[in-house]
Amino acid sequence: MSGATSSSVSEGLLLPAIDEDSAPFWEGCLLGELRVQACAACGRRRMPPRPMCPSCRSFEDRWETTSGTGTIWSFVVAHPPLLPAYAQQAPYNVVVVSLDDDPSIRLVGNLVIGPGHPLGEIDPATIRIGEPVRVIFDRVADDVALPRWVRAGD
Repeated sequence: MSGATSSSVSEGLLLPAIDEDSAPFWEGCLLGELRVQACAACGRRRMPPRPMCPSCRSFEDRWETTSGTGTIWSFVVAHPPLLPAYAQQAPYNVVVVSLDDDPSIRLVGNLVIGPGHPLGEIDPATIRIGEPVRVIFDRVADDVALPRWVRAGD
């Protein structure tokens, strides 16, 4: 994956474009690790990944594996009309999760019951901002696993 740009569609789902900067994140997802990019010079974490640190302007980076826990910072509920593959699952949630390791890092995903479960299974009325969650990984293609979230107690 590293160094190449790829974008694919699996059963109608739009999959991420993987480039040189983001490849370590997606490789971590395939291994069941939630990784974030950090500056090797000043230590500041950053997501989405990019070549230069916004704090010290260093081009040196490293990747850190996080605990994979966080809290729901915000969410929306998607309703049709949508792309056909997603319309079948609507309405479904899209959550923004603030990581416990570094609350300034926020990732977008879906709150699901578990790996392989449809996006629309959770009643949106039960989702609460501040709710604790943990990451799981859903393999949606041979070379792509998406980070998704489950309630921390599940």
